[in-house]
Formats: sequence, structure tokens, C-alpha cells
Amino acid sequence: MRKEPVVSSPAQLKQLDYLARLMDAQFRVPGTNFRFGLDALIGLIPGAGDLSTFAVSGFMVSIMAKNGASGFVLARMVLNIVIDALLGSVPIIGDIFDVAFKANMRNMRLMREHYVEGRHRGGAWKIILPVMLFLLLFIGLLIWGVYKLIFTIWQ
Repeated sequence: MRKEPVVSSPAQLKQLDYLARLMDAQFRVPGTNFRFGLDALIGLIPGAGDLSTFAVSGFMVSIMAKNGASGFVLARMVLNIVIDALLGSVPIIGDIFDVAFKANMRNMRLMREHYVEGRHRGGAWKIILPVMLFLLLFIGLLIWGVYKLIFTIWQ
């Protein structure tokens, strides 16, 4: 018998929503609809900033996992966090990316769709397999590129 996913309390959902807004959309540039959060500000600190925002995002996903989120939802959330962490760690461009991508807000939308609307059921393989194939292709191209570079330098 499969247990239906339920957030342990509406207060917990509200707290996670507040945390996501704080990290991604708490502040607004006056006179515009442009919003950013602590993720963009803390991310300006090289290394430690990106690591701490990654930890906050990971905490949010762990709460959702403890409350029965499907493997599919968790895989998509982790993918959002990994994309945010990898691209967000690139100096300057990554800081701009952090402001635009808003991984925590994306994850809250996924969580609401899953818990409230009953969407995104199923296993994680629908996400993991394409990502693994992409990584395999990327690593293969990287090895080929290094080989060609070494071959060109050697001659």
C-alpha cells in the first residue's frame, strides 16, 4: 500500500515558502518588477556564499523528501539545485544567473504541484537517465577535445 505524500503541516509549507521567497525574491528594485533574494547577495561571496545557498536549498529538499515527495519531484528539485550551484559558481555570470534562475522558487512550485494538485508522480528515472546520458556525452566530448588538443600540440 502506497502512502500518499502529505506535508506534515500547513505551517511547514508556509515556512518553506517563506524561505524560498527570502532566498530568491525577497527584495525588489524600486520602480520595477525585478526581484532578487539572499541567494544572489550571499552568492557574491566567493565559495562560501555558493556553498551556503546550496545548503539551504538542500535543506528544503530534505524536508520535502521526509514528507513523501515522489522520486520524480525530488530528482527535478535536485537538478534545479545542481544547475543553480554549478552555473551560479561562475564569477559574475553566475551571480546574474542566480538572480534569473530562482531554483528555490521553482522547487516550491514543484512542491505545490505535487502536494496540492497531486501532479508529478512516479520514479526518478525519467530525470536521471537523460541527465546521465547528457553527462556521458559531455565527458566523451571533453575527452575527445583534450585528445585533439594534445595531438595538435604534440605535432
